[in-house]
Amino acid sequence: MTDWSGYLSLILQGAVVTVQLTVMGCALALVMAFVAGLGRLSRYAALRWLASIYIEFFRGTSIFVQLFFAYFVLPLVGLTLTPMQAGVLALGLNVGAYGAEVVRGAILAVGTEQYEACTALNLSRWQAMRKVILPQALLFMLPTFCNNAIELLKATSVVSLISLADMTFQANIVRSQTGNTLIPFATILILYFAFAMIIAFSIRALERRMARGLDGVRS
Repeated sequence: MTDWSGYLSLILQGAVVTVQLTVMGCALALVMAFVAGLGRLSRYAALRWLASIYIEFFRGTSIFVQLFFAYFVLPLVGLTLTPMQAGVLALGLNVGAYGAEVVRGAILAVGTEQYEACTALNLSRWQAMRKVILPQALLFMLPTFCNNAIELLKATSVVSLISLADMTFQANIVRSQTGNTLIPFATILILYFAFAMIIAFSIRALERRMARGLDGVRS
């Protein structure tokens, strides 16, 4: 009789790897989104140019190719990454490129009166961005950031191609050992959905809390 408890344990071990990839990938993506998004709005042409190249390159090339490049090509130039490091790097840079446009659009969506108020208060560009513009723009960013985080979660399955034992990799192992496709893949389908709901509910809760905070400041 097949030991399904052992196979479930394998899938849950893969779920831990998926969560690690998602958390670290989202952290890198968030950093890159703000760096590149603010770079697109810089007064310096070189920064705008560099940010644009990063965004267009990672949006315009396949995540599969980016992952394979990080894991198989970078060692040829002396930079060897573990499968986890390569996965986090590829996922974070890819999703960060999409997030950068979210940051740029949200900042531009803040009303001109807010910028005029910052000028009237004699705030520097950095002070205005940090204290006035970004807190309001972040509320515009959160819904799309939620979508990006869920897309990153789903994209973690590509790391199975470089033999990182995430949920998809482990489900394939269980399928090959048992000959059963339904149970392992139904299990990871449910787990992906559960993780996506956790991300969605968490960001919506943060969005409501920030909205109340901004209402309190404006009132």
